[in-house]
Amino acid sequence: MVMVGDQRGITIPDLSRYRTGIPRLRGLRLIHTHLQGEALTEEDLTDLALLRMDIMVAISADGKEGQESVHSAHLLPDNPEKRVWEVAPPSPLRELDIDFLKWVQSLEDEFQKGQRALSTRGPREKAILLSVSREKREVLENSMEELRDLTESSGVRVAETIIQRPQNISQSTLIGEGKLKELLVKCMQLGVDLIIFDQNLTPGQMVSISDRTELRVIDRTQLILDIFAQRAHTRDGKTQVELAQLKYLLPRLARKTLALSRLTGGIGGRGPGETKLEIDRRRARERIHLLERELERLSQRREQRRALRKRAGIPVLSIIGYTNVGKSTLFNLLTKSQFNVENKLFATLDTATRRLRLANSLLMKKRQDEVLITDTVGFIKDLPRDLMGAFRPTFDELRESDLFIHLVDVSSPRRHDHMEAVEKILLELGLEEIPRFLVFNKEDKLDQEEVRALCKRYGAVSISALRPEGLEIFFQALKKKLWEIHSLAKEPVIQTVRL
Repeated sequence: MVMVGDQRGITIPDLSRYRTGIPRLRGLRLIHTHLQGEALTEEDLTDLALLRMDIMVAISADGKEGQESVHSAHLLPDNPEKRVWEVAPPSPLRELDIDFLKWVQSLEDEFQKGQRALSTRGPREKAILLSVSREKREVLENSMEELRDLTESSGVRVAETIIQRPQNISQSTLIGEGKLKELLVKCMQLGVDLIIFDQNLTPGQMVSISDRTELRVIDRTQLILDIFAQRAHTRDGKTQVELAQLKYLLPRLARKTLALSRLTGGIGGRGPGETKLEIDRRRARERIHLLERELERLSQRREQRRALRKRAGIPVLSIIGYTNVGKSTLFNLLTKSQFNVENKLFATLDTATRRLRLANSLLMKKRQDEVLITDTVGFIKDLPRDLMGAFRPTFDELRESDLFIHLVDVSSPRRHDHMEAVEKILLELGLEEIPRFLVFNKEDKLDQEEVRALCKRYGAVSISALRPEGLEIFFQALKKKLWEIHSLAKEPVIQTVRL
């Protein structure tokens, strides 16, 4: 297709039916006129980049017959100089002699060479990760590393990460127009069709960014929801994930359904599925209402099970902690279970409860040597509110715990931040009063002197969930903690009266 404009402007038709494969140019060429002899403008080059045109051409006239000249520019593959486009020197119109189709094919071959260099046998889908914030760079780098782990856990390959700390943050797109243009060209150069923001985007920001690109754009929340959709297996888990996704998508459906249609399929489009992303507001609200009623029925069943446990007088322990610290590995070790264990964030979504026998118990209960232990979903910083609301039944399960086994990856350089994030979430959930038993996992990955110093500093015990022979100290400390809790529960309440 060739678009031709005049001195008044150019009308760009609907381009949705033209090829949009990221590895290729658009198959569009724009030719227009400059009547004052001027070269290509910044607006021309911006249109070239945002529309992924084969070429941008301006026919310039200086008022003399036969003196028309041609100004042209085209995009460039990824290069060491990080140049976005090539502006050719002006040439007389009558002397223009080029096999354009052959030239375009050669240019596309150059793009594909750079993309093949990035290709692996891994996931087909590739993404650029973007963080735009005024936070300290160290904070942003740590958060970006976590976003990379989340992305790879979802099955998407990270092509590049970009951190920006602008003086002024755009309220409409976070990233400024100039940087957005460079980002879109970078996506084309690398064959990327997905942009993931580390920040949570408002519905308005999602629409504004979607208006400027055909690439799929998601944020941190939608990425987490996608991972949850992949990992949910039980009826409870699937219902909670679908509810969280619909609550997230509802305001975006209200703003612009077309923008969301670009998210169907692949990452960000799992769970409710393609049809649910296209339903109207009324049907979305009806579905949310039905899911909430279903969760309420499931919650009643859980409440009945909890009541039976309470009557049995068996202490309930819950393993909590930041995602990917080894909770499921420890659960399997203690209960001799075979639940799925992967080195991925949110490898476990559905909770599981098993009986655990403690030899020579000091619990002084009806069943003196038994406890119930529960594996829970991992926590993460800045947990979306919609997610917390949808997973209320799962969090309600934690309220019946007599003790939290707070598991921490001691080998992580961000262990303190992870501990603070867990404590913050417990506070938000109103669970801060439940006693904690702090356990440092993965001690085998750190110098033992350093591990002992950290245990002393935080009042923790250390283990390796991969080595059962090192659990003796863990069980001794656990039984001591349970005895303390039992003793406090039996202490008489003494009221002090001031005279």
